[in-house]
Amino acid sequence: MRCSWKAGFVAEQRYFTPAEVEALIPVLTEIMDDVMAAKAELATVRERFHGEQERIAMTGGAVIDRAAWREGKTALTRASARIQRRLEEITKLGGVTKDLGTGLVDFPHLRKGEVVNLCWKHGERSITHWHGLDEGYANRKPL
Repeated sequence: MRCSWKAGFVAEQRYFTPAEVEALIPVLTEIMDDVMAAKAELATVRERFHGEQERIAMTGGAVIDRAAWREGKTALTRASARIQRRLEEITKLGGVTKDLGTGLVDFPHLRKGEVVNLCWKHGERSITHWHGLDEGYANRKPL
């Protein structure tokens, strides 16, 4: 671990080994499965809202089904909150979520004295790649 000073507080930076991240893969998979499902729910509700808005526009201001509209807004709020809670779980584990669509999560790692990211993608069963802090998934390198 490394300590750094920021605004009067000591922040500890944890560095992960590939084995430590691999031990988290079952939990990461469960979290990302839920995040991706909630993301799909959001897309479905948004598509339904968009269709309803088009229908209203095409008919010159038809009556809105207020109950359905409220139900959709509640579903959006619930799915968004679920995603946020699950992403906070990843943060508490020490990961940094990079892409919800593909389920990318990075974990800080010391490699030959340099801080890099161990890279996990949803569906992977082991940690096999890393990339620099200023690089992304496209520049992953094998361990």
